[in-house]
Amino acid sequence: MSTKDYHNLPKFMQEIGSQCRDHKKKYELYCSFHACPCCVTCITDKHQKCQEMKPLSDILKQVKPSASVQLFEKDLKDVKENFEQIIKYLKNSIKTNKCQKTKAAEQIQSMRKSVDEFLNKLEKDIIDDLESKQVKLKSKMNTLLQQLKTQANHISQLQSEFSKMTQYATGLQMYAGLREIEKTTSEAAKYLEDLKSGGRLDEVNLELNISTKLQSILKDVKSFGDINISSHPFTLQLKAGRKDQAQYLVPTLFN
Repeated sequence: MSTKDYHNLPKFMQEIGSQCRDHKKKYELYCSFHACPCCVTCITDKHQKCQEMKPLSDILKQVKPSASVQLFEKDLKDVKENFEQIIKYLKNSIKTNKCQKTKAAEQIQSMRKSVDEFLNKLEKDIIDDLESKQVKLKSKMNTLLQQLKTQANHISQLQSEFSKMTQYATGLQMYAGLREIEKTTSEAAKYLEDLKSGGRLDEVNLELNISTKLQSILKDVKSFGDINISSHPFTLQLKAGRKDQAQYLVPTLFN
């Protein structure tokens, strides 16, 4: 082989020598069982039980013109197409996963928006209810407060008139005045007692009870959801390669 031809060979073929690496002797035989060239020493060293030993020269002179060369060329083409198909498939899978991520993120944001809107509605409802009840309580208390002020002003007026009565009134006038004061104070005392017994003077408080179901969200909900990775069987049809191709080459030559 010329130097030019040698350098035109693929690198891995340039490293293939004509001598046995173990015994440093020239390859002369071919073991069909192990599908490898051998030197004469290999026979006694590693191939004592091998019966399919043939002259290497008979094998090599039929390699290039054999149909196996075309078969191996087709095998290379098929394997390359398989790789290209799988690479394309994986690239599409990456794009699909990216789209799935975008869709999942949109679903998360949509759910968050729905939760926010739902909580905002619940908040508005309870704030409106709080406002309504506080207004009713205030109105009721203001009505009672106005009634009490009217009664208190009447008592204050009697107190003011009582000193004048004791100073200037005649005996008969004093008697009538005292009777009127007795009646008024008695009615006022009864009015206050009725207010008390009727519960109208009871302390009234606005109290908030947060829904236990709402509270349980903070306790029971540990995550927004789960991100799972599921797998499905690979369904693309790959071009099937031939097994034991190295051994297939030799029988073809001798058929």
